Amino acid sequence: MGVTLHYYTLPTGNWNGSKGSATAFNEQEYFKTMKNCLHMEELVQKHSAIMDKYDKEKRVALVVDEWGIWTDIEPGTNPGFLYQQNSLRDALIAGTTLNIFNNHADRVKMANLAQTVNVLQSIVLTKGKEMLLTPTYHVFDLFMGHMDAKLIPMSFTTPDYVSGGEKIPAINASASLDSNGKMHITLVNIDAAKDITLNVSLKGKNYKTVNGRILTSKSFTDINTFENKNKVVPAAFNGAKIENEALNIKLPRLSVVSITLG
Repeated sequence: MGVTLHYYTLPTGNWNGSKGSATAFNEQEYFKTMKNCLHMEELVQKHSAIMDKYDKEKRVALVVDEWGIWTDIEPGTNPGFLYQQNSLRDALIAGTTLNIFNNHADRVKMANLAQTVNVLQSIVLTKGKEMLLTPTYHVFDLFMGHMDAKLIPMSFTTPDYVSGGEKIPAINASASLDSNGKMHITLVNIDAAKDITLNVSLKGKNYKTVNGRILTSKSFTDINTFENKNKVVPAAFNGAKIENEALNIKLPRLSVVSITLG
């Protein structure tokens, strides 16, 4: 049994006019989009608070079965098909949103993109017999370690990402422990300019190995196309080290990072 919640990230926040371009936007527009994306945290918190009041045993799940970025359609495509490109910005939205869901796993029992091919924040784009994987697809791949794992609460202080007198948290993260005793941590740095170093205490834990992958690119507007299908793809991440019972992580700007401790 579940109660559904639908929320789409609109770059402009405007349902009645232009929602904003999927590929042509500046940093001010990027910042506003990420701020709108982070509103999901408030929505999940407030819905959970009401549900907790009347359902203390958490018998009813919160199901977020429509989410993601919604932009103007790609020029030249059928308006009814809602076809849109998928940029690094959308990958950062996917990572941020999935971290929010992970951190509320006691109440959010199901969450999914309503569309997966060509429409809105899809994971696959097609053209005739061809297909490509979007940056959002690769984020889902990076988050696979959390499947069937147990939530591990994380506490950390994040610097702000500041733009035009406004500020939002620059980093978001979630962690889980799998049945083999491995810890999986996913982190997102949405800051468009600054690499950020994060220190996570591992006191009492006996982890010896660190393996990581990263999804990033030079610009938040970067996309995968049928001419260049691998512009935004994961790579090995070597920016995390275990030192003095702590995990030191250097998160590059505009990045989604997945780390496994074993």
